[in-house]
Amino acid sequence: MKVRSLVLLGVLGLFLIFMVLNWTTILAPTTLNLGVADVNAPLGLVMLGMIAALTALFLVFIVYLQTSVLFEARRHAKELQTNRELADKAEASRFTELRQFMDAEIQKHASLQAESKASLLTKLDVLSADIHRAIDSSGNSLSAYIGELEDRLETKLTNQK
Repeated sequence: MKVRSLVLLGVLGLFLIFMVLNWTTILAPTTLNLGVADVNAPLGLVMLGMIAALTALFLVFIVYLQTSVLFEARRHAKELQTNRELADKAEASRFTELRQFMDAEIQKHASLQAESKASLLTKLDVLSADIHRAIDSSGNSLSAYIGELEDRLETKLTNQK
């Protein structure tokens, strides 16, 4: 038990012991002035009844407060759950948008890469054709030089004979 509960039970026990010890005094009749009339009744019993009524009133008030707090807590829990669900949906939506964006970027990157590859292959084909022409040209020039050298050698050899 909590310390508060123990203290409250102790005070209640002391109050009950006080009542038992003074029960005859509590029940002693007295003349009470009610403002309108005078009544002959036990003052202790009237005061005890007033305390009991006040205690009952406070207990009803406490029950009312507790139920209102419980209803408010339930309402807050429902709102919190609704907000959680909205946040989860928004997060899922953001993930979907991010996935779509990433897919689009990957597609764009793939198309750029394909264009670059096609451009590079075209340039390589052009360079390959240029190299083949240069080689053919060089081969033809070399053949012509060699042929000219052969002719000179032949003419020199025929002239020396």
